[in-house]
Amino acid sequence: MNGEKTYVIATDVGGTCTDTVVFAAGEPVHIGKALSTPPDFANGVLDSIRSAADSMGFGLEDLLKRTGLFTHGSTVVDNALLTRDGARTGLITTEGFEDTLLVTRGAYGRWAGLAEEGLKHPVKTDRAPSLVPAERIRGIPERVDYKGAVIRELDEEAAEAAIRHLVEAMGVEAIAICFLWSCYNPDHERRVRDIAAAVAPGAYVTISSDIAPVPGEYERTSTTVINAYAGRIAYDYITDLEALLAEKGYGGPLLVMQGYGGLLPAEESSRRAVGMIECGPAAGVIGARFLGGAMGDPDVIAADMGGTTFKVGVIQGGELEFAREPLVDRYHYVAPKIEVVSIGAGGGSIVSLEPRTNVPRVGPKSAGARPGPVCYGLGGVEPTLTDVMTLIGYMDPEIFLGGAMRLDVDAARAAFEAKIARPMGMAVNEAAFGIFRVAAAQIADLIHEITVERGLDPRDFVLHAFGGSCPLLAGVFGRELSVKRIVVPYTAAVNCAFGLVSADVVHEFAHTTMRPVPTPAEEINALYAPMVERARDQLGAEGFAEDDIALQWSADLRYRRQVHEVTTPVRAATPLDEAGLEALVSDFEALYERKYGKGSAYRGAGIEMTMFRLSARGRMTRPEIPAEPLAGEDARAARRGRRDVFVEAEGGLAPADIYDFAALAPGNLVAGPAVIHTPITTIVVQAAQTARMDPWRNIVIAFD
Repeated sequence: MNGEKTYVIATDVGGTCTDTVVFAAGEPVHIGKALSTPPDFANGVLDSIRSAADSMGFGLEDLLKRTGLFTHGSTVVDNALLTRDGARTGLITTEGFEDTLLVTRGAYGRWAGLAEEGLKHPVKTDRAPSLVPAERIRGIPERVDYKGAVIRELDEEAAEAAIRHLVEAMGVEAIAICFLWSCYNPDHERRVRDIAAAVAPGAYVTISSDIAPVPGEYERTSTTVINAYAGRIAYDYITDLEALLAEKGYGGPLLVMQGYGGLLPAEESSRRAVGMIECGPAAGVIGARFLGGAMGDPDVIAADMGGTTFKVGVIQGGELEFAREPLVDRYHYVAPKIEVVSIGAGGGSIVSLEPRTNVPRVGPKSAGARPGPVCYGLGGVEPTLTDVMTLIGYMDPEIFLGGAMRLDVDAARAAFEAKIARPMGMAVNEAAFGIFRVAAAQIADLIHEITVERGLDPRDFVLHAFGGSCPLLAGVFGRELSVKRIVVPYTAAVNCAFGLVSADVVHEFAHTTMRPVPTPAEEINALYAPMVERARDQLGAEGFAEDDIALQWSADLRYRRQVHEVTTPVRAATPLDEAGLEALVSDFEALYERKYGKGSAYRGAGIEMTMFRLSARGRMTRPEIPAEPLAGEDARAARRGRRDVFVEAEGGLAPADIYDFAALAPGNLVAGPAVIHTPITTIVVQAAQTARMDPWRNIVIAFD
């Protein structure tokens, strides 16, 4: 699929920085990094690629002409939803069900997605503002029952009138269409889509049977609305990026990362905006799984801390965890998504004091890339966690981003003293140490929540610390969690981009129907057969040979009269026989008990299969990073002096050795306390820790 071109480029757009990884067989990984450029993120993409090209001795256009594949992840959909900057959207639904989106999930909708602080006052909670207000929701006569039978024909004249009203009177730019039980019979939705194409050809139209063909009236409606709301922006962004890359000399395909950890061709991704939600964090987890597998570590805690948030996912036995009930901001959706939880604690997170108590907090507001932290000198006036890292000695103001930006320590100190230290009645250093501990404790609490509180022991896991900020704190919160060891990947500050070149093209298919257990195996196989044919045809058309195609069957099962399904992979050979079906049911019960507690499974209640899923994977070429020979442990050649930094064990400043990452050789050993500076991140080795560079230039931190 990569053609005759040499290079693969992967670029991930984050809230603060845009990261690039470039690789070719037999060459080391090349890295680029630049500040993101909202709202026109494409400029930051080019800046980041140019940074990588410079390190390779190429110009931007020369590198793009030598590139056969471009993979991409972006926050464009997340940003549209979080800033409420999507298209003006209207909703067409079944007459009598106009309030479905507004009611959400009853009382739960009042606090779904709220942070802990918001949950302390449940009486004061309210539902998130609807992406489509009541006046832009139109119900039309039609009805399909739960078996897909038409019990009221679609009123096409009413449908046309509703579309004209939304477009002409309400000025909508996007239309979401979601009818009752359309997951079982999509004909009415498709007919209204065709009417919309004739009546309002300029509108962006999404139908639920395409984007979310699953039961669940509210969730399906919400997903469809999200896709319509962000779809136009995603479509325009991807189209413009393709044109810009072509203008600069790139002639290959563009693949876009999805939140479930797979890549999709740009044209398909532009129609499925909801799939791009949190695609960057998903790519980071994919990269951690790839690296963990290469290092023989199937159990990994993947921790990503950039400029805006701290995000963490868990890989257990080489398998990914998927979100049970995905949320974006406070809106439910039903697209598959890798489980990544986050808090607003990143390098750009603003440090502030609670107005009433004067208690310090980190985040959730962020200074982003612009104006950014005070020390950036780009107009930021609020102290951030990056400013704190500068004050406690971790950041070298002369070599930030490889020397591309000089940090203003004096400005950071003045802002922090005025807004944090002095109001707290503390010296600047003492207050900065406290803020660092607050941030580390927030991170440790979040990881504790998704491991210990779910029955997992962090002592069984290796911690991968990536993102531009995570290696600064990992030595502290990793010790608190008692993880086996800490790995800071060579691609640490661009690990989400690295995940893009570790991912495959993945298409997801689903068929919604109810089947009791037991059901004859041939009936189940007949449900999968059309999906298998479509998957092979689609991947074949995208250039994948039969040997490069992998199909994974799975099914949603539940106990009778329950509403919560458990997606269960089919591990038996396919097509299924009766023994394979029995194994599927047994696996469901094991997964059910893992999620809900030992003894919770009870086959006597009866079991139903509610959805049949197919994940079709086109295997991409993986980066082959050559191992370097090990040198001795002596790292003195990379030592660049000493300076005082915050050492947790000392409770304050203490002398630490400073090392240049580029001068370290595989096998070199660094004893803490120490700081290792790379062009894209800073690694802090605390006291009683040792850091060793492995043959692939990852830094592996062990505890004494």
